[in-house]
Amino acid sequence: MAHKITLIPGDGIGPEVTQATVRILEATGLKFEWETFAAGAEAFEKYKEYIPKELTESIERTRVGLKGPVTTPIGGGFSSINVELRKRFELFANFRPIRNLPHIPTRYSDVDLIIVRENTEGLYSGIEHEVVPGVVESLKIITEKASTRISRFAFEYARKNKRKKIHCIHKANIMKMSDGLFLRCSRNVSKEYPEITYGEHIVDNTCMQLVMNPYQYDILLLENLYGDIVSDLCAGLVGGLGLVPGANFGHECAIFEAVHGSAPDIAGKNIANPTALLRSALLMLRHIGEADAAWKIRSAIDHVYRDRSKLTRDVGGSAGTAEFADAIIQAMELPNSVAAQKV
Repeated sequence: MAHKITLIPGDGIGPEVTQATVRILEATGLKFEWETFAAGAEAFEKYKEYIPKELTESIERTRVGLKGPVTTPIGGGFSSINVELRKRFELFANFRPIRNLPHIPTRYSDVDLIIVRENTEGLYSGIEHEVVPGVVESLKIITEKASTRISRFAFEYARKNKRKKIHCIHKANIMKMSDGLFLRCSRNVSKEYPEITYGEHIVDNTCMQLVMNPYQYDILLLENLYGDIVSDLCAGLVGGLGLVPGANFGHECAIFEAVHGSAPDIAGKNIANPTALLRSALLMLRHIGEADAAWKIRSAIDHVYRDRSKLTRDVGGSAGTAEFADAIIQAMELPNSVAAQKV
């Protein structure tokens, strides 16, 4: 039976990294039915909507999406497509695993962190208005419902995956009501999971601690804005946004996405690195029950990064996007004993 997946290639380098990822996924032997749609500026040109009705209906039908990068205008223009999709489908949990790839030079090796970020409220609610000319107010919304929901997601993930420790990251020393509510909800949920060590750190101190000693953390639980910032900081620990996966989970559906930008300056040049979207697709495979295929691709990624002869230029190689994808597909044909090695 074929897996029906909504595919959003995005813009800039999005179509290239998406095409490479789709080729690799199909090389596993799994069957997919891709429902492909534009979003953002490209969609507006065609449909006069940034998120077309057909795209919304497809996600409602398939309940699984794979999305390349979509450009978000800065300081004006349309709202972030990422934020709009998360709100529209109540994708309340942003999930980003942070792990090293072989032979990518970084300050720290063997980093293994999970970032769990509340995805629907906080300052990213986008509720802003001009009080008087020259004075703008932005509202930070924190609710007990959303804070409890994301806390339970983090603790349930920890229990199912035998993770040992969760830190709730906050600024409740200053924002005593909003961050205080988030903190109280996390504390209340933690009591239901006595086997998991629970801690709390202030967000600015957390940033310092991460660059000094990331090994002290296991799972970080954060509200929306803090999670956005800290997850990018953590990506820097393992080589950057071009290497890390991202997923957005709701009760009804999930969207898996590259978290890097659309890089229009290198679009169409066959030099973009599809690793981030490919690793996001591995999360998607596990979500749809295809763990063996996910492991097969993961082993191949490790092999190609250890071999280094077919890496893209952003990680020290000279291969193109298509050539990198070809190398992954070839490595998938190797025996597991040759290709497989845990990140």
